[in-house]
Amino acid sequence: MKNYIELIEQTFDFPTKEFRVEGSDLLFNEVPLMEVIKKYGTPLKITYLPKISEHIGYAREIFSKAMEKFKYKGNYVYCYCTKSSHFRFVLEEVLDNGAHLETSSAYDIPIIRFLHKNKKLDKNNFIICNGFKRPLYKQYIRELLEDGFNCIPILDNLKEIEDYQGLDVAQVNLGIRVASDEEPNFAFYTSRLGVRYSDVNWLYKECIANHPQFRLKMLHFFINTGIKDSAYYWSELSRFMYKYCELRKICPDLDSIDIGGGFPIQTSLATEFDYQYMAEQIIENIQWICNKNNVPVPHIFTEFGSFTVGEAGAIIYSVIDQKLQNDKELWYMIDGSFITHLPDVWGMSQKYIMMAVNGWNNAYHRVNLGGLTCDSMDYYNSEAHISEVFLPMIDEQEDLYIGFFHTGAYQDSLGGYGGIQHCLIPAAKHVIIDRDENGNITTELFAGEQSSDTMLKILGYESSNTANEIPELEPVSEEKAE
Repeated sequence: MKNYIELIEQTFDFPTKEFRVEGSDLLFNEVPLMEVIKKYGTPLKITYLPKISEHIGYAREIFSKAMEKFKYKGNYVYCYCTKSSHFRFVLEEVLDNGAHLETSSAYDIPIIRFLHKNKKLDKNNFIICNGFKRPLYKQYIRELLEDGFNCIPILDNLKEIEDYQGLDVAQVNLGIRVASDEEPNFAFYTSRLGVRYSDVNWLYKECIANHPQFRLKMLHFFINTGIKDSAYYWSELSRFMYKYCELRKICPDLDSIDIGGGFPIQTSLATEFDYQYMAEQIIENIQWICNKNNVPVPHIFTEFGSFTVGEAGAIIYSVIDQKLQNDKELWYMIDGSFITHLPDVWGMSQKYIMMAVNGWNNAYHRVNLGGLTCDSMDYYNSEAHISEVFLPMIDEQEDLYIGFFHTGAYQDSLGGYGGIQHCLIPAAKHVIIDRDENGNITTELFAGEQSSDTMLKILGYESSNTANEIPELEPVSEEKAE
């Protein structure tokens, strides 16, 4: 029987830019994962900050090349969707790269205030405020506008504009989200979010055009599939651009579009996506439609959430036992839970890059992966390229570790990081990995494994005066290592 490394090399084009093997151990972006495991243990979440900077720079590069190729006269603005990951270290890395932010709820705004107070965010940064807005969210937006932040509320319904009347500012820049049609296989036809196409012109003419403060600056486009080379995507984008051109002819202030729904990330070593081609096709299509309608091309904003932070994340588990439950079903039991740590795996059958961290010279066999909860659905038994999982055989002389990679977007918020989760499985340790000015690897423990004390507090097993306090994880360690 061949060993595990031969299986991977024969199945994929391996090694890759971010994965290679040294000895019998896996390196992730040249980070020796076994050294991190030996220092911090498992289960262990990892955020590799340089990957965030790399993706922001790459997106800017491909759009710049596309605009240069077609002599496009608009600008490109990179925005990060805060909902993908709200962690401070993520937002600070994003802002250090000169990116801008898109928010989706009231509780994003205190984060904006904190970042500004700590001199990470300038008032000139674009703050694109999306989502269906409750009163507190709209109040916070009004306060940002009056305090001089470069904030653009994206109108999600016809009544929202009433909340921005009478502000103590000379000008309020507004956007309108246009309600797109969903994919043909979706449960409903038109998105619940945004203003329907037939109402967009009315909203501008009746509520914005003659208002002394309001300026319509942006149309917002979003579809759930994200940017994808499909007939559905190009059809919806073209429809949106024709609406932009129609409105631009009567609204000279309109000069920008926001393409929501981002680039996909790699969820398998077999995944291939031509980012440069897609950027060129977007620029070419937008320019062609604008030229056909004799209107200036718009500035292009993109909102990349998963693309920004997804590939920076990983979670590593120990295999703590193996169980043969019948003649052919071998289970590797891990020291964590898919339901709590990787909810997209459980709830949406999402696949991520999954590989052994060590044991690459061992023979391999087919296994099922089982989580710690008592739920029958807490398992992982197929990968994106095949309906099976193969991992190295366990060597009694060495523990086996496995990693799920590109898990940096949404999993913490969907899993209720720091809260109460199924079977009271604790949140995993979280380690931030960076590089210093000399390129040396640094690691920092952001949070230890969630303690029972925080769970008891949430569940009301402490005195009433502390029962409603916000739960905290264990204190952040100041320890760093090269």
